[in-house]
Amino acid sequence: MVLRLNSDHAGPIFIGGPEPGIVTIAEYDPQWPTRFEHERARIGSALGERAKRIEHIGSTAVRGLAAKPIVDILVLVDDVEDDAAHVKLLETAGYVLRVKEPGHRMLRTVAKDVHVHLSDSAAEVERHVKFRDRLRANETGSWPKSRAASPPRALRTKRDASNVARDRERIRRLFRARRIDRY
Repeated sequence: MVLRLNSDHAGPIFIGGPEPGIVTIAEYDPQWPTRFEHERARIGSALGERAKRIEHIGSTAVRGLAAKPIVDILVLVDDVEDDAAHVKLLETAGYVLRVKEPGHRMLRTVAKDVHVHLSDSAAEVERHVKFRDRLRANETGSWPKSRAASPPRALRTKRDASNVARDRERIRRLFRARRIDRY
């Protein structure tokens, strides 16, 4: 099954269609960096020199930060639209294509605990790395504790979603207080 989010077919295509589920936020797991290194080696072995850069991004890349327990990896390639050069090799290595859209592919492990994002935009990769590095600069254990950052739990209601929005605003205020102009 293929799910297109809009009728003009320019948006993302979700391979396998919609998936029911809930979002879980977990306390930081010190195994996430180790998992990234394992997957980096696996991706590097599959793509070789086609992988120009392999970066650990997202919340699991920031020590002490609660996150969805999914390791996000961003891989810079020459031409993300050339699926034969990248997607096929990663599928052979055991990853499964989930999202296909202009300028982006996302594959994941069968266990759905690692997402591999492919991009051919060095600027986009750099934007993610800068954001990650700004978050890492605050690795003091002083992240705001809130309902969304508590031990593993699910976001099941509009109220839970509003708590997540409030947490995002707390993080924005933290950035402003530290005079970080962009996040």
